[in-house]
Amino acid sequence: MEPWERVWIDAEAFGEDIHSYINCTECHGGEAVDDFEAAHAEQITPVVNSPEVCGRCHVDNGQPAWDSLHNQLTGYDTALYARSAPEHYGTLEEMEANHCNSCHATCGDCHVSQPTSVGGGLVKGHDFYTTPSMSQNCTACHGSRVKDEYYGAHEDISSDVHFRARMACTACHVADEMHGIDMDNLANRYDGTQDPSCESCHEDIQLGKDSEIREHEIHQPEDMSCQVCHSTTYINCINCHVEQTENGTPFFTVEENFLGFYIGLNPEVTEERPYRLVPLRHVPIDRESFSFYGENLLPNYDARPTWVYATPHNIQRNTPQTETCKSCHDNNDIFLTIDKVAEDELIANENVIVEEAPEW
Repeated sequence: MEPWERVWIDAEAFGEDIHSYINCTECHGGEAVDDFEAAHAEQITPVVNSPEVCGRCHVDNGQPAWDSLHNQLTGYDTALYARSAPEHYGTLEEMEANHCNSCHATCGDCHVSQPTSVGGGLVKGHDFYTTPSMSQNCTACHGSRVKDEYYGAHEDISSDVHFRARMACTACHVADEMHGIDMDNLANRYDGTQDPSCESCHEDIQLGKDSEIREHEIHQPEDMSCQVCHSTTYINCINCHVEQTENGTPFFTVEENFLGFYIGLNPEVTEERPYRLVPLRHVPIDRESFSFYGENLLPNYDARPTWVYATPHNIQRNTPQTETCKSCHDNNDIFLTIDKVAEDELIANENVIVEEAPEW
């Protein structure tokens, strides 16, 4: 069935929404006529996130949201193009159009319906809602890693302390961040200011020599990110391969993943993120991830690490590494040492591998 034939619109609820004063065709296209086929010709589904549609009224959010990482997926391009070469960019764009574009977060994907990537469908009968649903919007896209870690879906691993405090995603990730306000030209989500940061809420917890917490006095703020001590086991994916069925339907396969916690060197030390040590997560990539579309599409595969800076959503006050000093010191099990990196990825990860755990 076509999307407009299978969705349910709550006429009473929508009738009380200010958007009911706007003709359907203003957002969805088509023609306001009685003929069903003619009315739905050239229809746009779902609502387009662009300055020409939502941005006509929401002038402060329309253009920034359109240009934001959340919509443009610039972080993916940054990583893929660094591993590839200009002559392959067009092929990678074709691949992204088939496999990645359904993940773009349009205005409608957050405020009207479930994301297209999980089947769409109106959340509240076409009633517009200001705050996205954590289950039907946020974690509908950010599922296997963020959702499972935050909810505590992995066996014997507790849910995030913030989840246990009943904090929704929007408690930390506020509207301005989601809409890309004052976040121009970011290359990825770790570019620019660290916002939100742990200190955004925990202003009363001092770091460094003036802290009343012994562990915070011993470890200086530039030594390690907060997650080094307060994160725990998370998912690491080895690879992702994209393909199409015989009838052209795109699909992907992830061949292997595993749970683990690994501390390594910060791949890009900046003023905002000065830490020497951070948790590292293996991302779903290998040299042949896109081989369905052509040969050797990632000729500069070693230009970026496959173990990358991570901020897992499984924060705990007490973790295995905070039990004793020796839980970290002299404990190579939780550090990304060379024996934990695949031989084919040693060059890519040479700047994040730790020689050995710090001595006690």
